[in-house]
Order: sequence, then structure tokens, then C-alpha cells
Amino acid sequence: MKRKGFLDLGFAKLDIEREKRRGVPEIIYASGKTAPQLKKIVKEFRNHSDLIFVSRLQYPQYKTLKKEMPSLKYFRQAKIAFWGRPRRPEKGNVLVITAGTSDIGVAEEAAVFLELTGNKVERIYDVGVAGVHRLEFFKEKLAKAKVIIVVAGMEGALASIVSGLTAVPLIGVPTSVGYGAHFKGMAALLGMMNSCSPGVSVVNIDNGLGAGYVAHLINK
Repeated sequence: MKRKGFLDLGFAKLDIEREKRRGVPEIIYASGKTAPQLKKIVKEFRNHSDLIFVSRLQYPQYKTLKKEMPSLKYFRQAKIAFWGRPRRPEKGNVLVITAGTSDIGVAEEAAVFLELTGNKVERIYDVGVAGVHRLEFFKEKLAKAKVIIVVAGMEGALASIVSGLTAVPLIGVPTSVGYGAHFKGMAALLGMMNSCSPGVSVVNIDNGLGAGYVAHLINK
């Protein structure tokens, strides 16, 4: 039953007008959904959008969906699948930075989403504070970026350092990477939220997609 602005499937109410309101199609969150539910949701959205995202999709779930939708594409590290036509990369540069290689999965969730929604993306991975001199090589890229996303676990200090070196909006993404006292990302989250450098905005722990979404809205 189609109601005002959404499609009622019983177990789900699909927001089919989100792209008109926000400029980005609905993003289907795969975790916790059964294979039949995912199939039904994706099938229905195909009638209302030319670009569909499925986030936090595990590889076995993707293989199940792929059988019925051969054109479904999957980015394994980012755990994002998409169907349809990606937007052309016409918007200014977004720089995605990680403190370590263990943060790359979360960073790729942001980077892939940004690329598919029409943003130019550059990646600088593994330049954390344990070897902060590595950032020196990329100072020119920092200055030219329109938006910067910094993904870091442990104490999350990299966001403050990069913010202190730049004059552009910066989005910090704390990750659940680190030893025991980091409390599954809480240490990085609090570190970024208490940044001494003004201008750092922070999304939730491991929320690469959220950071990508905000960066897209700023960039466009």
C-alpha cells in the first residue's frame, strides 16, 4: 500500500521520497535483516530510484542478493553494495585519511559512498600520530581539500592534529580499534569530541557512512 511518501510492506515502511528531500537515495541497512526482507526491500526500491545503496552488507548476504540481481555491485572492504547508476564525480575534492591500516574498512565505507554519490575522493591511509611526520608529505593535499574525513582509533588524536593544520571542515570518525582501555572506540570518540582544535565535527563510532553523508552534504 502506497501512503504519503512511503511504501508499506508490513515489516518495513520504505521512504521512497528521501532523495527528493535530501538529495541522496534511501540507504538500506543490512544488519539484522533476513535475506527475504532484504530481497523485498531492494526489489521495491528499484521501482522508485535509479541508485540504491545497501550498507553493512556481509559477503554471504551479497551472494544471496546477487543471484536475483546480477547487476548488483559489491565493495567488500566497505561492506557496501549498490544497484543502478552512480552519480558523475563533479563535486570538489573530499580527502579521507586514516591513522592506521586497521581503520581502512571504516574509511572505505565513507569513500565508496562519496564516490557513488558524485564526489571526487582522495585517500591518505596510515599516517597516524605514532609517525606524524608522514603528514608533512601531504600538506598540499590537506590545503586543497574541500572537506576532510579523519578515521582513527586508539585515542583518536589524529583528527585534532589534521584540524590544526587546515582551514576546511573536518569530520572525525572514531573507530573501535585499539587495546583494552580504548573501550571499543569510546576513548577515540571522547578524544575527538574534546579536540583542542576548533572545527572538528564527530560522528559515531565506526560510522564511516555517516561521515560520508555529511561530507557529501557539505561538498554539494
